[in-house]
Amino acid sequence: MVQEEAQKSADVVVAVEKPMTDKDVTVPVPVLEKEVTPTVASEEKVAPETVKSVPVKEEETAVAEKVTVPSPEELEKKTLVEFKELVREALNKREFTAPAKVKEEKPEEKLEAPEEKEAVADTVATKKDSGAEEDGTKTVEAIEESIVSVTPPESAVPVVEENTVVFEAEPVEPEEVSIYGVPLLQDERSDVILLKFLRARDFKVKEALTMLKNTVQWRKENKIDELVEAEAAGEEASEFEKMVFAHGVDKEGHVVIYSSYGEFQNKELFSDREKLNKFLNWRIRLQEKCVRALDFSSPDAKSSFVFVSDFRNAPGLGKRALWQFIRRAVKQFEDNYPEFTARELFINVPWWYIPYYKTFGSIITSPRTRSKMVLAGPSKSADTIFKYISPEQVPVKYGGLSKDIPITTEDTVTEAMVKPAAKYTIDLPASDACMLSWELRVLDADVSYGAQFEPTTEGSYAVIVSKNRRIELTDEPVITDSFKVGEPGKIVITIDNQTSKKKKVLYRFKTQPISDILNEI
Repeated sequence: MVQEEAQKSADVVVAVEKPMTDKDVTVPVPVLEKEVTPTVASEEKVAPETVKSVPVKEEETAVAEKVTVPSPEELEKKTLVEFKELVREALNKREFTAPAKVKEEKPEEKLEAPEEKEAVADTVATKKDSGAEEDGTKTVEAIEESIVSVTPPESAVPVVEENTVVFEAEPVEPEEVSIYGVPLLQDERSDVILLKFLRARDFKVKEALTMLKNTVQWRKENKIDELVEAEAAGEEASEFEKMVFAHGVDKEGHVVIYSSYGEFQNKELFSDREKLNKFLNWRIRLQEKCVRALDFSSPDAKSSFVFVSDFRNAPGLGKRALWQFIRRAVKQFEDNYPEFTARELFINVPWWYIPYYKTFGSIITSPRTRSKMVLAGPSKSADTIFKYISPEQVPVKYGGLSKDIPITTEDTVTEAMVKPAAKYTIDLPASDACMLSWELRVLDADVSYGAQFEPTTEGSYAVIVSKNRRIELTDEPVITDSFKVGEPGKIVITIDNQTSKKKKVLYRFKTQPISDILNEI
């Protein structure tokens, strides 16, 4: 086919080269081109279609099969590597210390003299050119000599070179920066902290770097390291400790921090801005000490907190100055302690706060923080806490059983439900001579409680440990008791609920051999 086309094209060329007459001119030359071009065009069109039909699709399917979507863990590692490179570059340039900018001199001002001299040379040359035209006697060589004679001397050139040398950057040693007591880019602990800043900014590396720089600057301005070393003193500090404290862990192992907003009603502690700022410094100090006690050795370690905020008797929205202070404090913790909140439980929330939160929650807190928040009214507070924190880890103040007694938090708590107008019995076995201790709590109380020891040996008599008594809402919420067992048997506890509502019972017990008690004495 190619040879035929070549032959046809050759024929065409020969036909065109013949000497042309008037008659030949009337014959249109494109006739031969029409005979040749359609075949070529059609073949050119067919060829690409045959090539594109099958092979291209096979290549596309092959590429599609080879493409693999990276997992979130792989993307996280890749972003962390990129973030660490930016942090290392910032440390090398000492950008965390924010040094004062050095004023640079502009070299253009010193280079004006040579330019002026060149301009003068041009004017002199033009004048001499015009003079040569008028006289008609000077040659081109004479004009060039006149131009050369007016050019600036070579001694002016080194001045420009000296100016450029002044602006050479001097080598600077990388700075060392620590945050939360962990040096940046020194070990794996730094990776865990940098990941928190990345998550807080949705893995946007540049925004995370800006956040990190701002946090380091905030810590320097507020002298956080010095604040941690200083000891809190005075009566105010002891009152603050009743308001905010760390106690126990949740079911996943996170340290739990409790806050009571009702204490803001104390006018002696929060009567003016100075006292509010004093509390804020104390709160930052507590946060920093708790953060430094966390384990940053690996990403799997529990390096965040569960916050329980109690809104019982909290100040109303009418106290705008106080709530503005609270919002400012929350903003500082969000910006400078990112991703340290595993979950935040708001308990005993009044009715007026829920619509307020729905309306202004998006302004007060970030979307990531709001996703970790759980709100519960007074009737649901205990159940909400127990959903995330075991009762043995919850302080008595918040409905749990955690208090200073021989029973430790390692002893698990058993939950039971007492039906309305019914009795419920609890058996605590004791096989040998021992000291049997227990603690019990009935949520919302208003029941009767009694306990007795029933031996398993025939002919032995039951011993009343605690007579039946009424437990009111105003009584001590947790019943703590013990009995010295001399023979095998069990303690039988009876809960009598004569109300129309079901009651939840929490209890735990522990047996300690008599020999161990004597050794301790």
